[in-house]
Amino acid sequence: MIILGIESSCDETSAAVVEDGRRLLSNVVNSQVDIHAAYGGVVPEVAARSHIEVINPVIRQAMQEAGVTWDDIDAIAVANAPGLVGSLLVGTLAARTLAELHDKPLYPVHHVEGHIYANFLVEQPSPSEEATLEPSSGTQPLNASSGREVRSKVASERSGDLSRGLKLPTHQPTFPMLALAVSGLHSQLVLFEDHGKYRLLGETLDDAIGEAFDKVARMLGLPYPGGPSVSAAAEHGNPRKYDFPKAKLQNPYDFSFSGLKTAVLRAIQREVGVDHTFPSFELPERLNDVQRADFAASFQYTAVKTLVDATVKATNEFQPASVVIAGGVAANQELRRQLSQQLPLPIEYAPMSLCTDNAGMIAALGYYRSQVLEPTSVDEVSVYPSMSMTQTAWNV
Repeated sequence: MIILGIESSCDETSAAVVEDGRRLLSNVVNSQVDIHAAYGGVVPEVAARSHIEVINPVIRQAMQEAGVTWDDIDAIAVANAPGLVGSLLVGTLAARTLAELHDKPLYPVHHVEGHIYANFLVEQPSPSEEATLEPSSGTQPLNASSGREVRSKVASERSGDLSRGLKLPTHQPTFPMLALAVSGLHSQLVLFEDHGKYRLLGETLDDAIGEAFDKVARMLGLPYPGGPSVSAAAEHGNPRKYDFPKAKLQNPYDFSFSGLKTAVLRAIQREVGVDHTFPSFELPERLNDVQRADFAASFQYTAVKTLVDATVKATNEFQPASVVIAGGVAANQELRRQLSQQLPLPIEYAPMSLCTDNAGMIAALGYYRSQVLEPTSVDEVSVYPSMSMTQTAWNV
């Protein structure tokens, strides 16, 4: 079964083609990072406009690179929750239109749940198979969108450049499965009994960890997005230079990062000799590179330890058969290092290009959803900007 996936929940426009929920045939991602870097964060209106400009050519290119036509596509999956409402609307409208036009079943899926299903992508075409892929008929170059030039540069990842090959997991996760989903908007620990059967063990009570990385990056004068820039600075710093606190919560599987963020702010203010009234946006110019690296390393160490301690505790309590890490923060090397040292069972990771927002994960999830549920009527597909995973239709 071949699924076309569409993802536009935040600032990445992506389309992918996946076979049987495990074989990644193509994955095209249009990144808006350069656009939003000038603002220090994602501007919802700008994101939506960019999605509108590139959504159709991105879909065409994904089909072209997979060597498929609409006759080959069995169903469409689209992320309709959670995310920025304007961004979600662009992807869902495209999916609804294409499903109606080509008479294809439509499966709306949850974006965060999709991140977890990136770990189910374990196959890709071999180099010899790639050479035989024929472009689908009726496709156009990516910069030809109804005669309009695509403004933002498109990062086309043919499954992370399939010509070189992705380092995909060797096996799909087995159930029961413990999933840590961590990104700029979400931090959740979820226990899966099977596809669509799961319970939320814990989640962030305030800032998601990715959001905390972005905010600390601004305090340190590091570029957006904060996750990669803080991690890069941390490589040159001492993670034990500053002893930042971990939040103590009633539920050991919940997370909180607002206190950690405030502790970093106060420590920086003390370090540069100002009081708590000094504005955070003026702090970077008072820091030297050594201080900046030490703060980055110490913050990252504590933030990651918060995630790892909860994951290890849940692993010991619930004894899952597999553990997966999902979401943009799953690309963090310190997180992977700490987990590899402390987890009592081996863990495989999705490649970096499948940790951040992409449609490959949406198409994979759409396949497994199609094995359990009937498709959703086109006129019933809406967007839900703040929907929790616990509210998805198949988790009953």
